[in-house]
Amino acid sequence: MSNNPLNAAALRGAVDLSALAKPARPAAPPAGAPTSAAGGSYVVEVDDRSFNDAAQQSMQVPVLLALWSSSQPQSRAHVDALAAIVNSYGGRLLLAVADITQALQLRQALQVQQVPMVLAIIGGQPLPLYVGEQSDENVRAVLDQVLQAAQQNGITGRVQGAADAPEPDDAEEEPLNEHHEKAYEAIETGDYDAAIAAYQAALQANPDDEDARLGMGQVTLLKRTEGVDLQQARAAAADAPTDVAKQTTVADLDVLGGHIEDAFARLIDLVKATSGDERNQAREHLIGLFDVVGATDPRVKKARTSLMSALY
Repeated sequence: MSNNPLNAAALRGAVDLSALAKPARPAAPPAGAPTSAAGGSYVVEVDDRSFNDAAQQSMQVPVLLALWSSSQPQSRAHVDALAAIVNSYGGRLLLAVADITQALQLRQALQVQQVPMVLAIIGGQPLPLYVGEQSDENVRAVLDQVLQAAQQNGITGRVQGAADAPEPDDAEEEPLNEHHEKAYEAIETGDYDAAIAAYQAALQANPDDEDARLGMGQVTLLKRTEGVDLQQARAAAADAPTDVAKQTTVADLDVLGGHIEDAFARLIDLVKATSGDERNQAREHLIGLFDVVGATDPRVKKARTSLMSALY
């Protein structure tokens, strides 16, 4: 953790989360106007899909992103302690919490090596804060710097609602499906084949298990791109615009980086430019990426329409 006050210059050198966080600036609220959090709390649980909603709120209130792993319970203990500290600031901060065994795109984008890992997002710009457990005193010092940086950038809102509403004593988290549990454990050890097999077993047991379908697609994507150099892949694709293998590799990397629309557009153009088996390979790969992003995502719906136009 740095002992120097955070500032706008420091923000410009932060980790690039723009692929995942693309908040559109809303109409400027009055200074100090409240924003909102799910359930009126100062702490929200997020995943790859809902992260952007939390990041958008950083236009009005500083957002902290805390990453933990369900396979390392001690990392959640620190996140819970951080949540208590955030709540004590009375809505001047919003804490977004993500489990990296489920938020695979966040994990990949941030290249998470250790948890807990905590960042700040101010005005849509991410800023690394610290990795590993910290004392409450050190955490408060960092959060004070975050608030100072936010004020310098005109971010002075508050989160609506009170964080002191107690959780129901009888609220119990639904236990994980055994196949999903095996998949998460395999992902943590980097055994993508075992994770895929676990998700396949989940789908055999329940063909309507959409979480398993998405998880299998994401892990398959991680396996395909493991060890691939992004710059070399882009250069190779640029030299061979109709090479299916090279173009699909870059599309995979774009999806991992959060550039969903770019990935879809690349493969739709490839479908248009190819024929026969190559065209079918490009089409099938694109459909596979639809499963990674999720059938209900509006970008998938739009790309399906474009794909149909390209085919007929």
